[in-house]
Amino acid sequence: MTDFISFKGVHKRYGHHSVLTDFDLTVKAGEKVTLIGPSGSGKSTVLRILMTLEPFQEGTVAIDGLSYHEPSSKAPFFASERHLRQVRKNVGMVFQSFNLFPHMTVMRNLMEAPMSVLGISKDEAADRATKLLEMVGMQAKAQSFPGQLSGGQQQRVAIARALAMRPRVLLFDEPTSALDPELVGEVLSVIRSLAHEHDLTMLLVTHEMRFAKEVSDRVCFFDGGKIVEQGSPDQLFSAPEHARTRTFLSSVLEGAR
Repeated sequence: MTDFISFKGVHKRYGHHSVLTDFDLTVKAGEKVTLIGPSGSGKSTVLRILMTLEPFQEGTVAIDGLSYHEPSSKAPFFASERHLRQVRKNVGMVFQSFNLFPHMTVMRNLMEAPMSVLGISKDEAADRATKLLEMVGMQAKAQSFPGQLSGGQQQRVAIARALAMRPRVLLFDEPTSALDPELVGEVLSVIRSLAHEHDLTMLLVTHEMRFAKEVSDRVCFFDGGKIVEQGSPDQLFSAPEHARTRTFLSSVLEGAR
């Protein structure tokens, strides 16, 4: 597998506060990588940069060789909106808070972006949406509005909506953190199926450690804007090498009991 996602020497600051410092990460095509760590450690910022929702001050980011900054530009770290739209076509993101359009039906939520951004026909968008709703078990709710759905159902629709754009990379930012505990399982089941049955490159931020162990090819532990330790799920969860990793896992796993 080749390097598909690449962060090299990335610095991200808010004023004088550094979130990522000289950050490096590579992800292979088709690899499933989970980012774990304490709140504020920079995990979600990595996803937001990949989704072009956050600029960064130094370093390079690329997906399949396409840089997030235009090499021809004389201004450092500049990318036009047109260039960012090209980058964005490769990436889909599922947020904590669903972000569905409340005034649109479930079906229309899935059809809107493929028609307006990708320019596909209404019939093709409807066919694509129908198949995706079947995949996430939401076909019976196609004509419902988001406000008529449970949180778990809304998140399953959000996953289908992200897939409707046919992304090559799918990002999950704490996809179950806004759900009631009894609804978490239905969303994790959909993500688990995606991870096991599809050749998507996936980056996940989650506090669900058992789930991370099940779906990941690699787990990265973040702290202070850096990757402290990374490895296979078996290695990182069973025999972490770094004391900070051991402390974090002990705290999280103890709290889950």
